[in-house]
Amino acid sequence: MPGMWQKTMVYLGLKDDEEGYEYDYDELDLVDEPDASYDRRPERRERESVTVGVVPPPPVQTQPRVRAVRMDEASPRDLATSTIRPVPATSARVHVVEPHGFNDAQEVGDRLKADQPVIVNLQGLGRDLQRRLIDFASGLTYAVGGTMARVADQVFLLTPSDVEVSQEEKERLQARGLYRA
Repeated sequence: MPGMWQKTMVYLGLKDDEEGYEYDYDELDLVDEPDASYDRRPERRERESVTVGVVPPPPVQTQPRVRAVRMDEASPRDLATSTIRPVPATSARVHVVEPHGFNDAQEVGDRLKADQPVIVNLQGLGRDLQRRLIDFASGLTYAVGGTMARVADQVFLLTPSDVEVSQEEKERLQARGLYRA
């Protein structure tokens, strides 16, 4: 019982725990010289010398790839004078989308994937919905390698790569108030 009361009083801080901290230094044997077993070094053994040789890898047998080239009716002179002509950018009619919700963004994506320029008219939409649609449209145009341009107040033109909007189409959009030159 006295041990339990002692521990309780120490736990509550009513008494110091002096029991575990007292050391009797007189009982310790101080040794000035280290034990002789620490001074032993392992004996060194002589190893047998072994000759190691390098075995070369087996030679790789390859057969040259030869392909027959057939010159039909073209002569080397004709090949030297051929020219490369750039492919003209196609002109397409612009599709106008006036979204009422984020679900209308799929129509924008489908038209742009089909290589058709799209006007996205965000006028009259809430600020949050406008931001979401602009984020979607910018990611979409980046994915198809196209361009995105602001053509009027809250109106954006998304153009796929290799597609140009003709001057006539720009004038038509300008008449509707969807394009400013």
